[in-house]
Amino acid sequence: MDIRLGISESPKELVLEAPEGETQENIEKLVEQAMSKDGSILWLTDKKGKRVGVPSAKIAYVELGPPKEERRVGFGAL
Repeated sequence: MDIRLGISESPKELVLEAPEGETQENIEKLVEQAMSKDGSILWLTDKKGKRVGVPSAKIAYVELGPPKEERRVGFGAL
């Protein structure tokens, strides 16, 4: 599952791929908890074990969904 975070005052979005077995409901709870407290940080872990922290005040939006398929080019795409 892909997790996309829009960051206030930043033209780029933060994209993570959630670890296997991570549920959308669990990520929603983490986001809601971080957003409900002033000065808190949303900590997420990607499938490679890298942890990323984003101040909750800077989160513009969160998008959860299936990972995008790789774009195939050339004869292998047939």
